[in-house]
Amino acid sequence: MEEKLKASELTLAEDGSLYHIRLHEDELADNVILVGDPNRVKDVSQFFDKIDIKKSNREIVSHTGFYKGKHITALSTGMGVDNLDIVITELDACKNINLKTREIKQKQTSLNLIRLGTTGAMQKDMEINSYICSKYVVGIDGMMWFYKSKNEILEKELQDKFVKHMNWNTLLPTPYSVKASDELIEKIAFDMKQGITITAPGFYGPQGRELRLPLRDKTINDKLPLFSYNNYKVTNYEMETSSLYCLGKNLGHNVLTICDVVANREQGTFAKDYHSAMNNLIQIVLERL
Repeated sequence: MEEKLKASELTLAEDGSLYHIRLHEDELADNVILVGDPNRVKDVSQFFDKIDIKKSNREIVSHTGFYKGKHITALSTGMGVDNLDIVITELDACKNINLKTREIKQKQTSLNLIRLGTTGAMQKDMEINSYICSKYVVGIDGMMWFYKSKNEILEKELQDKFVKHMNWNTLLPTPYSVKASDELIEKIAFDMKQGITITAPGFYGPQGRELRLPLRDKTINDKLPLFSYNNYKVTNYEMETSSLYCLGKNLGHNVLTICDVVANREQGTFAKDYHSAMNNLIQIVLERL
């Protein structure tokens, strides 16, 4: 008999659902579209033929329904790798842990976890409202080092080359790298720009923005666009993908991030309106999923 998980480790709400996402197993589809902004959940579900479940708790909103016969959950995560740690862990637990007995199931379910977000491009030729698929992610947030990762998940050569190229400051978290699921790239992002995404633990200093506090290293954003691996360049910054790829792949799920470019750091530009481009991206993914 499996050992039961303690109440302090597997935290549940009063109705027996997962504490943060507030979902039971039958309320979660195997295809999950993740968005940061809670208001963007309805932008996804507006295209559903039918919505069966609506849940909301703090910044986590979920709509589960059907699109052309495909069972899909749209769920918001909020901002940052810390929120993704909660969401990915609980999505996995929802399917792979018996919430009543608190025992891990012998037969595991693999989810398709697809993040649709916004991002800042790091290459001059990347236009506002174009789309970037995160072929690889380099996490500079430190999240992965709290877990014992499967060796095959890590792109060790990429990590080592990145640290050397950047002359990485040892006071900062050690970078790590994980690759997207090839299956989802081939199915959904086959005709999109692909590159290396940098996941930062913040929006300002960790992404090289300097307002009133001085940066420890002012040259990071000069060096990033020059790095490449297997002919893939550093294409963009964002704040969630490293947790998604690291936790998702270690737990046996398929993972992919596609972002709409709302800023170009090299050009110094920012989108005035990106909603139509995001809606177009949502429709593309729903059709191809």
